[in-house]
Amino acid sequence: MHRLFVAIEIPQAVRHMLALLQGGVPGARWVSQDNLHLTLRFIGDVSPPAISDLVAGLGQISAPGFTLQLEGVGSFGNGRTKSVLWAGVQRSDALKFLRDKVDRAVVASGFAPDGRKFTPHITLAYAKQAPTNRLTGWLGDHALFRSQAIDVAGFALMESRRGGEGSVYTELARFDLA
Repeated sequence: MHRLFVAIEIPQAVRHMLALLQGGVPGARWVSQDNLHLTLRFIGDVSPPAISDLVAGLGQISAPGFTLQLEGVGSFGNGRTKSVLWAGVQRSDALKFLRDKVDRAVVASGFAPDGRKFTPHITLAYAKQAPTNRLTGWLGDHALFRSQAIDVAGFALMESRRGGEGSVYTELARFDLA
């Protein structure tokens, strides 16, 4: 089985900016700079024969390229149970359009619809063990974060494999936008 997701790669210069945000929260497990990405659709465990159907379906997507802007930071969870720290993505109709097309292609390839609301973000850290006051401080310190514009010219089908130092992501297929 292969653990798959569909993502937009983040340019190196922006990943470097994001890496500068990563610190100051004891107990947080920071995501490797090389693994920073914007997930369009988590798929989960997929058998090898189904991967080709998925690639074919994603390859049928037609959508224009667009630009994105990262802004602000936030967390998933609340109070003492904040578990993920992230950089936000400015509202984008083009991103939502692409995400909806990706979701339809994944469903048409035989996978269940994604029941979660799409909240575009870049995961920066997993912070289950972090002190609440440090999480709150980090969120306040970086609330005004804003990246340079990101040109989105494509997306990728990615595989995630767990390793000793964290997950390792491998691109299985790349899809260009018009």
